[in-house]
Amino acid sequence: MSIKSTDVIAVLDIGKTNVKFSIVDSVSQAVLDIQKTSNSVLTDGPYPHADVERIWLWYCECLKQAATQFTIRSLGCTTHGATGVCLGAGQLAFPVVDYEADLYDSIDAEYSLLRPDFQETFSPDLPKSGLNLGRQVYWLSQTFPEEFAQVDTYLMYPQYWGWRLSGRAVSEVTSLGCHTDLWNPSNSRLSSLVASMEWSGLFPPLLMAGESLGTVKPELAKALGLPADCQVINGLHDSNASLVPYLLEKQKPLTVISSGTWVIMAGIGLPLDCLKEQDDMLANVSVLAEAVPSIRFMGGREWDHLKESMICDLHDLERVLSLEVYALPAFSKQGGPFRNWEGEIVGPHHLLRADEKTALASLYCALVSHYCLDLLGSYGAIYIEGSLAKNEVYKVVIEALRPTQPLFISEDSTGTTQGVVQLITRQTAENEIIRQNALDEFGSKVQLMKYSQRWLEMINRRLASLT
Repeated sequence: MSIKSTDVIAVLDIGKTNVKFSIVDSVSQAVLDIQKTSNSVLTDGPYPHADVERIWLWYCECLKQAATQFTIRSLGCTTHGATGVCLGAGQLAFPVVDYEADLYDSIDAEYSLLRPDFQETFSPDLPKSGLNLGRQVYWLSQTFPEEFAQVDTYLMYPQYWGWRLSGRAVSEVTSLGCHTDLWNPSNSRLSSLVASMEWSGLFPPLLMAGESLGTVKPELAKALGLPADCQVINGLHDSNASLVPYLLEKQKPLTVISSGTWVIMAGIGLPLDCLKEQDDMLANVSVLAEAVPSIRFMGGREWDHLKESMICDLHDLERVLSLEVYALPAFSKQGGPFRNWEGEIVGPHHLLRADEKTALASLYCALVSHYCLDLLGSYGAIYIEGSLAKNEVYKVVIEALRPTQPLFISEDSTGTTQGVVQLITRQTAENEIIRQNALDEFGSKVQLMKYSQRWLEMINRRLASLT
């Protein structure tokens, strides 16, 4: 049998930092090929915006090459949140706003009066960026009123790519419910903000993630060498894609730590009453349209800021503990309970070698994660996936600080992709998940506990000084 006869699913995964294209066997769910490129922000035009045309051309080239080797039956997509697309007369009405752009000072005060109460949307107020998608839409409507009047469709980011492939415009709950101010998760409908601003007509009908949008446009299928009956599948928010296997097959309650540019902790089966807006907590909305209490911080960005190499081990961690070097939050202004704090390194950090500074970065991410898990009221098993699942320091610290919670590690680096595939196939896969048990090899557990207590005392002192 030639490899061309292999039926596969192609998944586009757009993260804030990188874009990934994966080919997955539709039967075994094995990943057969992965291509990656960096994501970029353009600074020309009226404001910083996503380079959607570069992504599109790269994606089409990936599809074209893959189609020479495989029979591509389905196209799936998952993307980061806080991104929407304005269409008018079948084309982009505005460049796609980069959510990190600082654009909103002129409308923040008035928007704060318009946005729904936290108990309606479980979406925290994130005023210094476009992380609240409603703020982006309001800013566009006020800054470019004539152009905004021509907008006839507003799409979440995964649905934009589905529309480009199929021509069909739909809405979807996981992206609508991602701290947008636009969705009421308790009642599964658009929020009061959408109604009061008369935006309801901009949102196309809902379609569940994993459902078919139809076939690829005929002219596109011909140009790329795709089968005429290749299905375009409605996509979803990337963190929610990571949750799909756990929603389908794991015992609840449990907490998933999904790591990349963001470290996102989702408490599946935990109550919503833990959520506090001032701590930047929120409810994400799962593919089952259920509210999932969550908390996140920009841990991948912060790790990259603090590290000086790509690797570290437990000996490097022991050196950080013995020198009593502390990284205090925060090293990113985006998201998390410490988002308004200035990061600080305490102790003789000049004595740390490159790998030891990376251990400090990993320890920092683990301590912030532990703090966030406490805010979430996490109990039951913890599953770590993404970039931090490979980080031994991070895993050992989490295991040591949360001894009553069994810790499992996903060795699958394509959790978002696999979530999309499982939605398409309606089948769970043999997840590559192992039980973490490395504490026996770590001889400085007592020192770590003292260190973490000292770190928390410094955090609490700073909290007290701010109140």
